[in-house]
Amino acid sequence: MSPTPTAPATTAPDRRLAKHRARKRVNAIALAMALAAMAFGVFWLIWILWETLRLGLPALSLHVFTQMTPAPQSEGGGLANALMGSLLMVGLATLIGTPIGVMAGIYLAEYGRKGLLGAATRFINDILLSAPSIVIGLFVYSVVVATTKGFSGWAGVLALTLIVIPIVVRTTENMLSLVPNALREAAYALGTPKWKVIGDVTLKAARSGVLTGVLLALARVSGETAPLLFTALSNQFWSADLSDPMASLPVTIFKFAMSPYQNWQELAWAGVFLITLGVLALNIAARVLLRQKH
Repeated sequence: MSPTPTAPATTAPDRRLAKHRARKRVNAIALAMALAAMAFGVFWLIWILWETLRLGLPALSLHVFTQMTPAPQSEGGGLANALMGSLLMVGLATLIGTPIGVMAGIYLAEYGRKGLLGAATRFINDILLSAPSIVIGLFVYSVVVATTKGFSGWAGVLALTLIVIPIVVRTTENMLSLVPNALREAAYALGTPKWKVIGDVTLKAARSGVLTGVLLALARVSGETAPLLFTALSNQFWSADLSDPMASLPVTIFKFAMSPYQNWQELAWAGVFLITLGVLALNIAARVLLRQKH
C-alpha cells in the first residue's frame, strides 16, 4: 500500500503572520466601534450647541440683564435677579469650599497616605463625589430648611459647598501626588520644615492642577438645579438677603422651560445660552491652566 499523504506542517512564520492578521482585524473592528461611538456623542453635542445658539442667542437683549423675572402672562422681563442669585451663591460656595477642599487634599496627599483617618476620609470623599446632587439637596433640606422652617440662600450655599469640596479634595490630592518626591527630599535636606515644604514646594508645583480643580468645581455647581430646588427655592424679585429664598439661573431655567408661556420659554433659552457660555469658558480656562507649565 502507498503511504497516505500528510498535510505540510505549519511553520512558525506562518503562525506569526496569521496572528498578526487576526490582531489587525480586531484592531480595525475596535477602531471602527470607537469612531462610531465618538461620532454618536459628537453628533448630539453639536445638535445641543446648535439649538442653544439658535434659540438662545436671539433671545438675548439688554432687558435680560437689567429686569427682573416677569410674572405669568406678562411681556418683557429679564433674568437679573436670577443671575445675581447664582453669582452670589456659587461665589460663596466656591469661597467656602475651596480652602476646606485644598486643606483636606493636602492632608490626604502629605500626611494621611497610609493612616486609618486618611483612608476613612478618602472613602467618605469618594461617596460625596459620586452622590447625586439631589441627595445632597435633600440632606440640606432635612437639616437646615426643615429645622429653620424656611428656604434660604444660605441653605443653597451649603448644598453647593458640599458639591465643591469633594471635587477640590480629589483634584488637590491627585495633583500633589504627582509632584516628584525628589523635590520634597531636596527641601528636607536643606533643613526646611514640612509645612514650608508643602507651601513653597509641593503646592506651588501643583498650583495649576489645584486651580483647575477649583474651576471644574465652579463649572459643576454653576448648573446645579436639584439642590437649589430643595434649599434656596426661588424668588421673583431682586433680593440680596441670603436668609430669604433666592432666585438662581438653573432653577429659573427649569421653571420657565416647563411653562406654557412663550415669553418665559424665550427667557429660559437665553439663560441656557448664558450658563452654557459660562461653563464653556470655565472649562477652557481649566484646560489652559492644566497645560501651563510652571
